[in-house]
Parts: sequence; structure tokens; C-alpha cells
Amino acid sequence: MLPVVNDLPPAAAALIVLGGLLASSIFADAVASRTRLPRISLLVLVGLSVAIVQQLVLGLPAGRLLDGLGEPLVQVALVMVAFLLGGELTLARLRTTGPLILIVSLSVVGVGALAVGLGLWALGFPLAVAVSLAAISVATDPAAVQESIHASGDTRLRARLLLGIVAIDDAWGILVFGLAMSVLGWGLQGAAGGEHLLLEAVWELGGALLLGAVIGLPAAWLTGRLAPGQPTQVEAIALILLLAGLSTWLGVSSLLAAMVTGMLIANLSRHHTRSFSEIEHIEWPFLVFFFVLSGASVDLLHLHEAQGLILAYLALRLAGRLLGGMLGVRLARVRQADLPRDIGLALTPQAGVAMGMALLAAERFPEHGTLLLSTVVASTLVFETVGPMLVRRVLREAS
Repeated sequence: MLPVVNDLPPAAAALIVLGGLLASSIFADAVASRTRLPRISLLVLVGLSVAIVQQLVLGLPAGRLLDGLGEPLVQVALVMVAFLLGGELTLARLRTTGPLILIVSLSVVGVGALAVGLGLWALGFPLAVAVSLAAISVATDPAAVQESIHASGDTRLRARLLLGIVAIDDAWGILVFGLAMSVLGWGLQGAAGGEHLLLEAVWELGGALLLGAVIGLPAAWLTGRLAPGQPTQVEAIALILLLAGLSTWLGVSSLLAAMVTGMLIANLSRHHTRSFSEIEHIEWPFLVFFFVLSGASVDLLHLHEAQGLILAYLALRLAGRLLGGMLGVRLARVRQADLPRDIGLALTPQAGVAMGMALLAAERFPEHGTLLLSTVVASTLVFETVGPMLVRRVLREAS
């Protein structure tokens, strides 16, 4: 007799869901190979289909696909991406592209945040909503950008520049968000609330730098001393799990800590390529979980409450990224011939960090919580679907 679905043990249900998510990546690869659609966008759409069935057909609340298992899978995926991006920031590369990364990233961050904040405020949305979304808009999803560049095989200046920008983008995002929340705290809730949030932002950044150094320095010494193969793979996985777990426990940025660790290993270890190669070999299954779960997290029942704000945020963030990238290319006069003017559009994907910031903002301003969360989750779905296409478009343009 066949088992009843309601009697399915939680462990069996989780294993079936995980297998189904990985199988969806095979479908995405098959469709992507026959179309021009990026497989990342297809995986996000698979997640949206799961959300539709889960919420509209089965009547279940959002976010219960894997219960408590989804969050650590997403965390591990993002830490892997940040670790690999940190490995791109070698001293030799920073000497040639470091100033360019700084100019373009600051331009995109500054113009983008101002465009969203001032635009939403001018449209009549509450100040707390406008400032919160302006800070949240700074964050970029490094996984989508990195995977799109990796799939394209592009190694030109624009590709290296984008990898460098997304490697430090979340640091800017955390800093801007912390400052924005502290300013709002001073203005709306008194100096004590603002100082508390500012100290949290300082710890999130400073603690991440410290954790990255504590793990990265001994790892740089150890890397390469083990034989290639299984020992090195265990070493690489251990680094990722330690970074993900300790950063969560300490309340610091896991992305920044992983990036610092990767950067230290890349610059201090003579055999640094081994750990990065092992991570690249096992990274994709975790990214599949990340992209599908991002699409499945959309709360479809509350989207109608924020339709106007969602549309305004989408338009203003796209405009801010475009204008910020154009300004950055213009300021970087020496190398601008090698860069497309619309390079900012390749920095539109947003995911985990933005949703984490939205949760913090919703806790800080509960009267706007539903509005903020609905806007960020819905816009994340759009940007995760369209963003990889924009990355490909920018990479395809002639110099």
C-alpha cells in the first residue's frame, strides 16, 4: 500500500525535495542549452513555480519548503561564492584593476542609493521606507554575477572588474545599511537607537575582517601542504563550514569573512589554487538550492499590498545602476575605452543579503514590515531572473 503524503517522515520529505531541486537543474541546463536564457533565471522561475503550487494550490505558507534546512544551504552557497571571489583579489590583479574597481563601485553605490532614496521620497512614500530601500538597493548578488561570467568564459577587463566589484559590494551594502539605520534611529527613535545600530554595523564589518583573518592566516599556511585530492577537498569544505557557522554565531558578515579568507589564501599561499579548485567542483549543487529557494521564498499572498512600491523600486534601482555605471566609466578615463557605458546593468541581481537587510529593517520599523518585505522579495525575484540576462548583454557588447 502506498504511503500517504501527510504521513511522510520529515527526513524523507527533505531528501525528496533536495533530489527534486537538483533534478530541476538538469531541466534548466537542457532548456538553457537550446535557448539564450541563463540557467540561473530558469532556476529562479522553477522556484517561483514551487511557490505557486505551495501557496496557491496547497494553501501552505511561504518559506516552508525545507523548513530549517533551507537557510544553512543558502548560507553555505553564498560563503562558497564569497570565498572564490576573494581568491580573485590577488595583489597583482589589484595593482591593475584596484583603483578602477573602487571608482566604479563607489559610483554605482552612491548614485544608486540616491536614486532609490530620493525617488521614493519624492513619490510620497514614508521616509523610513525610502531610506531603508535605498540602503538595501546597494547589495548585489555575487552568485548570479559570478555564475553568469563563468558560463560566458569572458576574461576581459569588464569581467574582471565585475568580479572585483561584487567581491566588495556587500561590504559597501552593510556599511550603507548600518549608517542609514543609525540616521533613521537618531531622527525617528532617538540617539540611543541610532548608536546601537551603528555599533552593530561596525561589529558586522570589523568582526568579519577579524574572523576572516583568524581562519585565513592558518589556512594559507596549511593549504598546499596536504596531498592533492581528498585531503584538500576536506580542507576546503572545512573552511566553508567553519566560516558559515562561526559568522552566524558571532553575528558578522559571512560574505565579508569568506572573502577575506579567500584573499589571504590567494596572496599568501604558493599552492592556493588547490582549495579554490576543490570548491569550484562542489559549488554548483549548492547554488542550485540557493537560486530555487530564492524563487520559492516569494510570498504571493501579500504582493498586491506593495504593487506601486515594487514597480517604483524596480525602475529606480535599474536607473540608479545604469547612471552610476555610466558615471564610473566616465570618471575612469584611462580605461573607459575597454568598458561599456551600461556596465552598471550587470550589477542588478540581488538576493540573500538584500533579504537579510529587509528582515532587519522590518524588525526596526514593524509598521512598514510587510511593505518592505514584499517589495524586496518580489524585486529579488525580478532581478534574479532578469539580472543574469543583463550580465550576458553587457559581456556581449563590443569594446
